[in-house]
Amino acid sequence: MKNKDTFITITGLNHYLGTNPFRVGRLVKLIKEEDNPHDSDAIRVVMPYLDTVGYVANSVYTVYQGTLSASRIYERTEETAYAQVMFITRSSVIARLLTKEEAVEIFNSQNDFFSDITPRSGSEGLSSDFDEGYDGVLNMGEDAISF
Repeated sequence: MKNKDTFITITGLNHYLGTNPFRVGRLVKLIKEEDNPHDSDAIRVVMPYLDTVGYVANSVYTVYQGTLSASRIYERTEETAYAQVMFITRSSVIARLLTKEEAVEIFNSQNDFFSDITPRSGSEGLSSDFDEGYDGVLNMGEDAISF
Protein backbone atom coordinates (compact mmCIF):
# COMPACT_ATOMS: atom_id res chain seq x y z
CA MET A 1 0.00 0.00 0.00
CA LYS A 2 1.41 3.37 -0.96
CA ASN A 3 0.96 5.63 2.05
CA LYS A 4 2.43 8.89 0.76
CA ASP A 5 -0.97 10.57 0.63
CA THR A 6 -3.00 8.28 2.86
CA PHE A 7 -4.40 10.15 5.83
CA ILE A 8 -6.56 8.87 8.70
CA THR A 9 -8.59 10.49 11.46
CA ILE A 10 -7.90 9.35 15.01
CA THR A 11 -10.97 9.73 17.15
CA GLY A 12 -12.40 8.66 20.51
CA LEU A 13 -9.70 10.65 22.28
CA ASN A 14 -12.13 11.85 24.94
CA HIS A 15 -12.42 8.24 26.19
CA TYR A 16 -8.68 8.17 26.91
CA LEU A 17 -6.29 11.10 27.43
CA GLY A 18 -7.70 13.62 24.99
CA THR A 19 -5.20 15.34 22.72
CA ASN A 20 -2.59 15.59 25.52
CA PRO A 21 -0.19 12.82 24.36
CA PHE A 22 -0.28 13.88 20.71
CA ARG A 23 2.38 16.09 19.13
CA VAL A 24 2.79 16.97 15.47
CA GLY A 25 5.40 14.59 14.08
CA ARG A 26 4.91 11.91 16.75
CA LEU A 27 4.57 8.28 15.66
CA VAL A 28 1.62 6.17 16.73
CA LYS A 29 1.14 2.44 16.29
CA LEU A 30 -2.05 1.09 14.71
CA ILE A 31 -3.25 -2.36 15.76
CA LYS A 32 -6.15 -4.22 14.16
CA GLU A 33 -8.75 -5.41 16.69
CA GLU A 34 -10.33 -8.36 14.92
CA ASP A 35 -12.32 -9.37 18.00
CA ASN A 36 -13.83 -5.92 18.65
CA PRO A 37 -17.56 -6.52 19.35
CA HIS A 38 -18.59 -3.04 18.15
CA ASP A 39 -16.65 -2.76 14.89
CA SER A 40 -15.21 -5.65 12.88
CA ASP A 41 -12.81 -3.21 11.17
CA ALA A 42 -11.62 -1.50 14.37
CA ILE A 43 -8.04 -0.24 14.42
CA ARG A 44 -6.72 0.79 17.83
CA VAL A 45 -4.15 3.59 18.18
CA VAL A 46 -1.49 3.11 20.85
CA MET A 47 1.57 4.89 22.22
CA PRO A 48 4.37 3.60 24.45
CA TYR A 49 3.67 3.82 28.19
CA LEU A 50 0.07 4.87 27.51
CA ASP A 51 -1.47 1.93 25.63
CA THR A 52 -4.70 2.93 23.83
CA VAL A 53 -5.06 6.63 22.99
CA GLY A 54 -7.86 6.37 20.40
CA TYR A 55 -9.16 4.55 17.32
CA VAL A 56 -8.99 5.12 13.60
CA ALA A 57 -12.33 6.76 12.76
CA ASN A 58 -14.83 4.52 11.00
CA SER A 59 -18.06 6.51 10.85
CA VAL A 60 -19.30 9.14 8.42
CA TYR A 61 -19.70 11.36 11.50
CA THR A 62 -16.06 11.05 12.64
CA VAL A 63 -13.98 10.60 9.46
CA TYR A 64 -12.69 13.99 8.35
CA GLN A 65 -12.97 14.89 4.68
CA GLY A 66 -9.80 13.86 2.85
CA THR A 67 -9.01 11.02 5.24
CA LEU A 68 -9.77 7.31 4.97
CA SER A 69 -11.87 5.30 7.40
CA ALA A 70 -10.67 2.21 9.25
CA SER A 71 -12.78 0.08 6.88
CA ARG A 72 -11.05 1.60 3.83
CA ILE A 73 -7.53 0.81 5.11
CA TYR A 74 -8.24 -2.40 7.08
CA GLU A 75 -7.61 -4.92 4.30
CA ARG A 76 -4.71 -2.91 2.89
CA THR A 77 -2.63 -2.84 6.08
CA GLU A 78 -0.87 -5.51 8.10
CA GLU A 79 -1.85 -6.46 11.66
CA THR A 80 0.15 -3.47 12.86
CA ALA A 81 1.05 -0.28 11.06
CA TYR A 82 2.44 3.14 11.91
CA ALA A 83 1.23 6.69 11.33
CA GLN A 84 2.67 10.14 11.95
CA VAL A 85 0.61 12.89 13.55
CA MET A 86 0.15 15.76 11.10
CA PHE A 87 -2.65 17.90 12.62
CA ILE A 88 -4.33 18.10 16.01
CA THR A 89 -7.85 19.48 16.32
CA ARG A 90 -9.95 20.05 19.42
CA SER A 91 -11.28 16.50 19.42
CA SER A 92 -9.41 14.47 16.80
CA VAL A 93 -6.05 13.95 15.17
CA ILE A 94 -5.15 13.61 11.51
CA ALA A 95 -2.21 11.31 10.80
CA ARG A 96 -0.44 10.03 7.71
CA LEU A 97 0.07 6.29 7.26
CA LEU A 98 3.73 5.36 6.98
CA THR A 99 5.68 2.59 5.35
CA LYS A 100 7.89 0.59 7.73
CA GLU A 101 10.95 2.28 6.29
CA GLU A 102 9.49 5.76 6.85
CA ALA A 103 8.59 4.89 10.45
CA VAL A 104 12.12 3.67 11.18
CA GLU A 105 13.69 6.74 9.56
CA ILE A 106 11.45 9.16 11.48
CA PHE A 107 11.93 7.41 14.81
CA ASN A 108 15.70 7.14 14.45
CA SER A 109 16.04 10.80 13.45
CA GLN A 110 14.44 12.10 16.63
CA ASN A 111 16.20 11.88 19.99
CA ASP A 112 14.06 11.30 23.08
CA PHE A 113 11.04 10.72 20.86
CA PHE A 114 8.71 9.83 23.74
CA SER A 115 10.54 11.66 26.54
CA ASP A 116 7.55 13.85 27.40
CA ILE A 117 5.18 10.91 27.94
CA THR A 118 4.53 10.04 31.55
CA PRO A 119 3.39 6.45 32.16
CA ARG A 120 -0.23 6.04 33.24
CA SER A 121 -0.66 5.64 36.95
CA GLY A 122 -0.06 2.06 38.03
CA SER A 123 1.88 1.37 34.84
CA GLU A 124 5.12 -0.54 35.20
CA GLY A 125 6.89 0.90 32.16
CA LEU A 126 5.74 0.05 28.67
CA SER A 127 2.29 -1.29 27.91
CA SER A 128 1.93 -4.86 26.69
CA ASP A 129 1.70 -3.62 23.12
CA PHE A 130 5.14 -2.03 23.27
CA ASP A 131 7.23 -4.12 25.65
CA GLU A 132 8.37 -6.77 23.17
CA GLY A 133 11.75 -5.79 21.79
CA TYR A 134 11.77 -2.27 23.22
CA ASP A 135 15.26 -0.96 23.78
CA GLY A 136 14.78 2.77 23.27
CA VAL A 137 15.05 2.60 19.50
CA LEU A 138 12.69 1.43 16.83
CA ASN A 139 13.53 -2.16 15.96
CA MET A 140 12.94 -3.40 12.45
CA GLY A 141 12.72 -7.06 11.59
CA GLU A 142 12.04 -8.52 8.20
CA ASP A 143 8.27 -8.40 8.61
CA ALA A 144 7.46 -6.04 11.45
CA ILE A 145 8.72 -3.19 13.58
CA SER A 146 7.88 -2.29 17.13
CA PHE A 147 8.68 0.60 19.45
